[in-house]
Formats: sequence, structure tokens, C-alpha cells
Amino acid sequence: MTQLIKKIVLSMLLLVFFTGLTGCSNDKMKDANQSMNLTDDWKAIQQKGTVVIGIDDSFVPMTFRQKDGKLVGYDVDLAKKVFEKYGIKVDFQTIDWSMKETELKNGTIDLIWNGYTKTTARAKTVAFSRTYLTNKQVVVTKKSSEINSFSEMKNKILGVQSGSAGFDSLNLYPNILKNKIQDEEPIQYDSFDNAFIDLNADRIQGLLIDDVYANYFIEHQTNSNSYRVIDGKFKTEDFAVGLRKSDVTMKLKINKAITELQNEGYLKKLNHKWFGEDTTVRNN
Repeated sequence: MTQLIKKIVLSMLLLVFFTGLTGCSNDKMKDANQSMNLTDDWKAIQQKGTVVIGIDDSFVPMTFRQKDGKLVGYDVDLAKKVFEKYGIKVDFQTIDWSMKETELKNGTIDLIWNGYTKTTARAKTVAFSRTYLTNKQVVVTKKSSEINSFSEMKNKILGVQSGSAGFDSLNLYPNILKNKIQDEEPIQYDSFDNAFIDLNADRIQGLLIDDVYANYFIEHQTNSNSYRVIDGKFKTEDFAVGLRKSDVTMKLKINKAITELQNEGYLKKLNHKWFGEDTTVRNN
């Protein structure tokens, strides 16, 4: 009888032990999933009524601040219009652009929407919406430097924004430009605004920059005729919205809204507003 009781007690202890292990394992898995944001957040965003978008607020004409501090731009208009279809407000949050993917992963922002280029490297950790605008990388120089081509950047100082698509392209295709510049390394800037300050002061001789930024910025300068935009051999880029891979529903919703806006003629209207009738920027 005593041995029978011992066996029953032992069985109960083993059951409690393994149940505890299973519970711990499930809790750890749940915590891991939460830490990696492995949830489709569309319902939560709908309930909250707000979506948080990470931006660089100095990227004209996509997302930038006017002199009065008001946030405006192509992406500002488009993002608001997309989420207007779902009754959701947009909260634009300025971030360190070099940390954008980390901010997205950590959940401090819900989307990256700021002239964000699709790349193979980024696609490893980020999901992309459909393309809504195309772009290319160009080099801006001062005409006084007499630099007219990429080859004439040989041993010259090049500027580029940290974490930008231009910086990625520069390293991915070194023979196009990187191998020509001084020390084969560019000067990195936190924003294009600061890079233009150095270009104007002749501290750098060229600036690798998005075509959409270059054309808009130069057009709005009093000394616009003093700059030269040089087109090289970098591939055309696609602008899209960056999402967490788990946010499948939001991706579908964004794609649906962008397609509707294109069919309604809104994207054409937006191109005209920010780039003018003769722009080479096109929508897919």
C-alpha cells in the first residue's frame, strides 16, 4: 500500500513538473513573439484610430517642414489620403533615419513612409507595399567646380546621407562612383540639409542624393543656376511603404488604397503638385 501511494505521489509530482515546463515554454514563446512583434496589428490600429509613421522631416519634397514648422510633402499627402479611407489618423514621428528599421522592429513606429526605397537588403527584415513612385540617385555639384560626370569625381570628396538608399547603392556598386572618390569613402551626413551646407561651402565637391530631392531643392533656391545635376548609371529605384512582415493585413489595405487612388487620378494630381507637369517621376 505504501509503495502504491509513493507511485501516485511521484506521478503527480512529475505531472506538475512537466506542466510547469510547458507553461514556461509557452510563456517564453509568447514573450519572444511579442518582442519580435509577430502579430498582425491592423485591428489594434483600427481600435486606436491612429497609425505612427517614421519620417525624416528634412527630405524635400517627400516629407519636410515649412518655415512655420508645418509638416508637408508628397508622402504626407499620400499617407493621410490612404488612411482617410479607413478612418485612421496619421501620427508622423521624426526618427534617426539610420535607425528606421530598428524603430520599426521595436514597435515605436508602425510604418516607414518617407521616400523609402525597396532594396534586397532591406527586404530581409522589412515588408514592402506596392511601388507608388520611382526615383534614381544623382550627384549634385556646383557648376564652379567644373565637374560634369561621375568620372570627374575622381579624388573628389563626396557627401551622402547615412542610412540612405544612395549610401547603399554607393557600396553595392562601387565601380560606378565609390572607387573614384577621395579615399574611396564618402562623408556621411544625418540630413541632406547639412550636406548642402558643406557643398555650398566647398567642403565637399559632390553630393549623392535622390533625384526627387535634388530637383525640388535646387528649384527652390535663389541661386538655382549655380548647381549641376549629374545622372550616372545607378539603377532606377522604387519608393514603397516599409512594414513589419507580420502586418499582412495592413499591407493589403495600403496596396488597395494606393491602387484606388491611382485609378481615381489622385497620384497624377499629387505628381503635378509636387513635381510639376514635366516631371520624369512616374507611378507604377
